[in-house]
Amino acid sequence: MKMMTRDLSEPYPIYTYRYFVHQWPHLTLIAEHDGKTIGTIVSKLDNHKNKNCTRFRGYIAMLSVEPEYRRIGLGRELVKRSIDLMIEADCEEVMLETETTNIAALKLYESFGFIRDKRQLSYYLNGVDAFKLKLLIKWRYHEKGIYLWYYNLIYLKR
Repeated sequence: MKMMTRDLSEPYPIYTYRYFVHQWPHLTLIAEHDGKTIGTIVSKLDNHKNKNCTRFRGYIAMLSVEPEYRRIGLGRELVKRSIDLMIEADCEEVMLETETTNIAALKLYESFGFIRDKRQLSYYLNGVDAFKLKLLIKWRYHEKGIYLWYYNLIYLKR
């Protein structure tokens, strides 16, 4: 909890964490080392309606890694595993928000193929704008199986 409070732009109450963890426990991933929590990602899945259609959407709500464990691929692994779990549940897209000034986060998510969907002005309480990032999931069929493609990563779903 301290790690999230330190790293996130918003001061979320404990109830926000409980909501995600209780509703989607399989999408709350925790990395530990020597009994210490060193990283976590909290996500959810639900139907998202817009004027044209309803999509089964994943949402990455929170990602945090202890400073001494950054730059070794832990955040990347947490994001990858979270996306994989959402794909296994037949997710059609994944979205999230991040500060426009958080260059490390933007590089990480864009390396997975997330695109900047829109800029949200003064989105955070600190007055900083946010980018809404979106990862579109596409299915392609092949005679040897169903290939799942999302931008620069390819998976085989059996």
